[in-house]
This record gives sequence, structure tokens and C-alpha cells, in this order.
Amino acid sequence: MRVLLAFLLLPTCALGANSVVNMSHYDLMRPDFAGMAREGVAGVIHEATFRLERDARYSERQQAALKAGLLWGAYHFADATNPTRQADHFLDAVDSTRAPLWLGEPEKRHSGVLLVLDFEKYGHHRGGSMSVAQAVAFVERIKERTGKYPGLYGSEYRLRQMLYGSGATSAHRQILTNCWLWIANYHAEPRNTAPWRTWHMWQYCGDGKCDLRPRSMYPKSVANVRKAERNIFRGDNATLQTFWRENAWYSSG
Repeated sequence: MRVLLAFLLLPTCALGANSVVNMSHYDLMRPDFAGMAREGVAGVIHEATFRLERDARYSERQQAALKAGLLWGAYHFADATNPTRQADHFLDAVDSTRAPLWLGEPEKRHSGVLLVLDFEKYGHHRGGSMSVAQAVAFVERIKERTGKYPGLYGSEYRLRQMLYGSGATSAHRQILTNCWLWIANYHAEPRNTAPWRTWHMWQYCGDGKCDLRPRSMYPKSVANVRKAERNIFRGDNATLQTFWRENAWYSSG
């Protein structure tokens, strides 16, 4: 909580680090994680699960990213099916890749895995999008099993629409503010972050889509990924390292 309070007081993203990349199996190239590290990237957050399926690229990319010295995170792309079952599936999938990876390499255990609920509109398959009440059930299950609330990801417009729409209550919003906020806006720095005081991480570029200028400050690619998904963390890289350590999950497995 100390690091969360510290960067909440930062006035603008001018003090932020453009040092986090998110990926999924839809990124078809073999990512150059060492190249990302040379370009200043400090952490990668990768899709681990969607619905009750696993991202086929997650495990191999986790190993490659950690070998390059990057921090590692995992997200679940949620739908409207049973949220507790989704949370368990997510944690089981993340946990299953850990022991073989760290066998004989205990020094890599310190970074942990940063967990995120991807609370987007789900239009890929039948079943629909996760509701606010289901999001609450999901994050509470993660907290129950790990002792940590995950991050919550969504676009600025959709979060406002969902969290203050029908079916959402003040009690729901209060619980979700235990999560750190990862918000998307490809046109401007997010301003409407209620019920959070401000954002913790800002996705300014998705699949290479970004309207912000100057381009030198807001690049749309990284290493060999031309259409990247890039994020600014509210704080410098030292603060990011501390944030990751304090909010990551350290499985006992």
C-alpha cells in the first residue's frame, strides 16, 4: 500500500515510466524480450487465460521474458460465466507454470506474478461480458486465495459506463477500489477514474493504435513488435519494481 499512496500523489504522467508491455496469443511473432529490455521495458503482462481456456503462448513467453530480466504479470480475459470458477482457473493456470520455471533458479522467484482482471466487453464468443457483481466475486476470490487483490483493467469509457450503470452499487465500487487501476485511453491521458482517485497504469497504445503526440514520447512499437500494446506506469522504474514486489502473487508451490 505504501507504493500505491506514493504514486497517487504524483501530479501527471510526466513522472511516469513508459516501461510495461502487455501481450497475448494474438501477437503472432516471437517477441524479442531482450530487445524490449534494451529499449527500457521493465515488465510484461501477458494473457494467461480467457473464459476457461489457457493462452497457448503464456508459458514459453514467461520463461523468455524472465530470462531477459523482465518482471512478469498475468491477466484473465473475463466473460459472464461463473466468476469464482474463472478465478480458480486463472490462478491454477498461472501457478502451474511456476515450479518448472523456477526449478534450480530461486533467484527469479522474488519478482512474483502480477495478477490482473481484464474487465473488457467480451464479444468473441457466446456468453457475454462480465458484470460488475461478477467482477467483485472474481477479485474477492483472488484475494481469498492469494492474499492480494488483482489489478483491474478496462477502458476509461467502459469503466465509467459499467461502474455507474444499472446493477452496479456503491458497495461494488468500494470493493473494486481495493484493486489497482489499469486504464486504457488511446487519445488522451485518462481523467475520469472514479471511484479511484487516479490511474496506476495507463495503456496509451493498443495494437498500435495511438493518437498521442509527440511520437517519441508515445511510441507504438517496441523491439520487433510493430503494433504493440504499451503502458505508462505512474512512477519511475524504481517505484515500478517496488510496486510489482508488493502487489505480485508469490505462490507457495
